This record gives sequence, C-alpha cells and structure tokens, in this order.
Amino acid sequence: MKVFVIAMANEAECVLSEMTDKTENIICGKRVICGTLYKKPTAVVICGVGKVNAACGAQIAVDRLSADCIINLGVAGGLNGGTELAKTYSVSSAVQYDFDLTQLNGTEIGTLNECKENYLPLSVNGNFPQKKLATGDRFNDSPKDYALLTEVLGADIRDMEGGAIAQVCMHAGVECREFKTISDVAGSGSTTEQFLKNLTLCFNEIKRQLKYIFD
Repeated sequence: MKVFVIAMANEAECVLSEMTDKTENIICGKRVICGTLYKKPTAVVICGVGKVNAACGAQIAVDRLSADCIINLGVAGGLNGGTELAKTYSVSSAVQYDFDLTQLNGTEIGTLNECKENYLPLSVNGNFPQKKLATGDRFNDSPKDYALLTEVLGADIRDMEGGAIAQVCMHAGVECREFKTISDVAGSGSTTEQFLKNLTLCFNEIKRQLKYIFD
C-alpha cells in the first residue's frame, strides 16, 4: 500500500479531499487516515514539522501500515533559478544538511555514519522535473546556510522532512518518493512572507498534480 507521510494538516488536506471511505486513528500521537484514493487502498500520516516528526511518521507507515511505498509531498523552498514558484518537482536525492560528522569521520557534510555518500537516492517520477533536496531543522534566511546549501551541497530545494524520511526508507527497504512544490525562492525577499503568501497557490498546484504524483 502507498502511504503518504506529510508534515502539515493543510498540506495533507490536498490528498484527503480526494480520498473516500476514510477512517481516522491516532498512532503515537500522529493522525493516521486510511481510505481509498483513485480506487486503491491508501493511507496518510500527518507527522508534524521537522526531521524527528518525519522519521516517526515514516516508521509508523512501515511498522503499522505495512507501506511498500512512502510518498512525501508538501511545500518547500527553491534555492536557484532552476526552481519556479508553485511548480512541483520530483526529488532525485536528499541530504540532511544539518548532519555533520566531518570532524570525526572526515566525510562530506550530510553523510550519515552508516553511509559513504551524503545524498540518499530516491525513486523518481517521470511526470516531473528532478531536483536535489536538502533537509534541515531550520527555517530561515541565513546567508551561511544558503552558501552551504548551494555552493557546498549543490541542492536545488530545501525542506524540513524529506531527508529524514529517505533515511527511514533506506533502512526499512521501502520505496521512497518525494515531491516538493515551491512556496518561496531564495533571493526573492523574506522566506516567511513568500511562504505565507503562496500557500494557497501551492495547495492548488498539489491538487492538480496529485493523480500524477500517485502514479
């Protein structure tokens, strides 16, 4: 079964509004909704914002819902001119940019202790352009973070959940697909102001693209 792991309730509503035969439970403090989407059994875990919440939600999907494919979707920030406002991208690989064992292991920033490379590969969807995602527990306009994300890691998009979900799926041996719709673009003013202003635009885009995301 495909299980969506989504941070915010308003992002999840883009999926829930299309589902039928829904039942809801609370598992480990997370809302879990099971039902039918496009005639197939589907579930949604609303995990909350941030990497720990995301990992918890993904593990619920694996252990309690027997997911064979986890889909993470939501809004995210664009980091370069190759990303467009309110456009959806398929994530080809994800890294956690606030994970740093460089001093201890001599590895590139974002490289997990159990890995040799910093970016984790994901399953991609040919319906969307592919981009690289950087995940961290920070929402800011920091020039230092921007330089790390773009000059060191070469990331196209940043969020707060995708890299953690990819890590859980790697260990569980479960397919992971991630889709990010751009709510704000670096260098175009306050990230917070852009994010709040463009949410509705992004949600409408996710709803339009949902059947292609689900393919």
